[in-house]
This record gives sequence, C-alpha cells and structure tokens, in this order.
Amino acid sequence: MEIFLKLDSMNAEKKEKMRQIRDEIFNLTGSPLYKERTKNKVFPVIGEGSHDAAIMFVGEAPGKNEAATGRPFCGASGKILDELLASVNIPRESVYITNIVKDRPTGNRDPLPNEIEIYAPFLERQIDIMQPKVIATLGRFSMNYIIDSFCPDEFAEPISRAHGKEFKGETSYGEVIVLPLYHPAVAVYNNNMKETLKQDFKLLKKFT
Repeated sequence: MEIFLKLDSMNAEKKEKMRQIRDEIFNLTGSPLYKERTKNKVFPVIGEGSHDAAIMFVGEAPGKNEAATGRPFCGASGKILDELLASVNIPRESVYITNIVKDRPTGNRDPLPNEIEIYAPFLERQIDIMQPKVIATLGRFSMNYIIDSFCPDEFAEPISRAHGKEFKGETSYGEVIVLPLYHPAVAVYNNNMKETLKQDFKLLKKFT
C-alpha cells in the first residue's frame, strides 16, 4: 500500500508541474507568436501522452491542424506518426509527444532561433519532470537542439547521416538516449521515405 501511495503522490506532483508549464505557456504574452493565437483563434500545443512515458517524441513546432486543436501531430504528419508507431506495436497513448516551439510559426515556416530560445526552457522542464529513457527527435531543428543541449561532445551531423543512430546524453536525472529521426512529414511528400522511417522506429522497441 505504501508503494502505491508514493506512486500516486509522484503522479500528482508530475501533473501539477505539467499544469504549471501549460498555464505559463498560455500566458506567454511576451512571445512573438502569441499574437497569432488571438488573430487566428488558435491554441498553443503543450504536448500529449503519458507523463510516465519511457519515450518522448520532440518535434519542431505545431502546424495548422495542431494549432487549431491544441493537439500535437494530428494532421497529415500525425497520421504517418500513428502508422509508424503501429508498425512497431507502440500505442500512441504510451508515449509523450511535444515540440520545442509550442506556438505555430506564421505560415508554417521554420522556427526562428529566438523562438526556440523562448520556448526551449519549457521543453527542458518537461524532460526533467517526465525523465524519459529516450528522446526521439523528429526533424533537424529538434535534433540539433537536443543534441547540442544534452550531447555536447557529439559531432553535429546532418540528419541524413544521424537518423537512426543512438547518442548518449546527460540530463539532470542521469543518462538519456537521443535518437534522431526524420520528421514524419518527409513521408507525406515522399512516400519512399516511409520505409526508412519504419526501420528507424524499430530501434524504439527495446525502450518499451
């Protein structure tokens, strides 16, 4: 009984800390992307999934569908991500999915360095709270930020060479594996890339 009480206490603490992050992001009026919310009546995308997940997926920034719903990866790229997870029998609800930048950049452009700088501390707090075994980055912006932050001794490779490789990183809670992956959007525009993604996703099975 004591163990279960401790677990319940830990889960409650995680939820409260994640709620604080959510509230801070919703009130982040100093962000240059904040005005897009009121102008387009959209939402920030905080993240979705299990707070006890061993695997955390980190994308770059929300797209149109994501900003409209407040859910990460719910558009065309999300369908590919769901298919990739299903291919290795990992339920979506068992992982956690988020982005570095929590608001949609105008016109789905790439996130700017100052936008990453503003939102990245929230991501780092999410990582500290959840303490995943592996951070699977989706896309080059995510890969570059996570490797620079947690694997500073690693040589910066382009994603075409780094994808599917495991890098050992150090966090406040110990070692974490960083696994760079192509962004699922590449398979939306080039279906031939789906097989490459499926092969890379097989590496995630040992962390479940």
